[in-house]
Amino acid sequence: MPIHDWTRVPSGLFHHFHQSWSVRMADALNAGCLPRGVAALVEQRAGIKEPDVLAVQAQRRMHNMTIDKFGDSLGGVATAHSTGTQMVRRSAKEIYAARSNRTVVRHHLGRIVAIIEIISPGDKDSRSAISDLLKKTIDFLRAGVHVLIVDLFPTTPRDPYGLHKVIWDEIEEEEFQFPAGKDRLLVSYEAGRERVVYIEPLAVGDSMPDMPLFLTTDLNVKVPLETTYQATWNALPEEMRTAVETGELPDPDLEEAAS
Repeated sequence: MPIHDWTRVPSGLFHHFHQSWSVRMADALNAGCLPRGVAALVEQRAGIKEPDVLAVQAQRRMHNMTIDKFGDSLGGVATAHSTGTQMVRRSAKEIYAARSNRTVVRHHLGRIVAIIEIISPGDKDSRSAISDLLKKTIDFLRAGVHVLIVDLFPTTPRDPYGLHKVIWDEIEEEEFQFPAGKDRLLVSYEAGRERVVYIEPLAVGDSMPDMPLFLTTDLNVKVPLETTYQATWNALPEEMRTAVETGELPDPDLEEAAS
């Protein structure tokens, strides 16, 4: 299903979609995408501004595991370095942004090894919001947590070349340009000694590819973005789908007069 232009409706409507999509994504990952001993949960304490990121947690430490060591837990779903994304960037540099308080994120089911962040309008509506998102992402990467960012919103004056450029400049300053006609992004960050990023530029009307989510520097699973997006969209009230597609919200006064 082609992605929609969510700028046509108030951000609160996307927030409802965002939450439902997060749950469906977690359900899909837990229903066979993730290896045994790894769970995806909607995390309520990973951030302040947009608290419901999707956290992937392991019951035992996976950070330095290889494919052979992970062995029987794979379940045939995790792959090594197979991503299929359009763009790949690498950097062996340390993240140099100074952070006085490094947060170690833990959960009762285990150590967080990866997160999925679905960007909402509030994440980009001010300099402080961008700064908060940048700090959280860099702190995760510094702690060895892999990050997948799903940004279905166009660039703003605060991220004129996209959120990836804002984040990657903290690691390796280099040029980035959207391909012609693209202004949305799916970005997967692999948080190893060599930091690698896998980039999929998108436009309204495009279908979303499954994106790699790294569990270790050797292993990734494909996140079913397209199928979970479609399932979430199909479950929305008809009035909300119409508003997103047309950019026109129902007028309660007209509806009352008609009745």
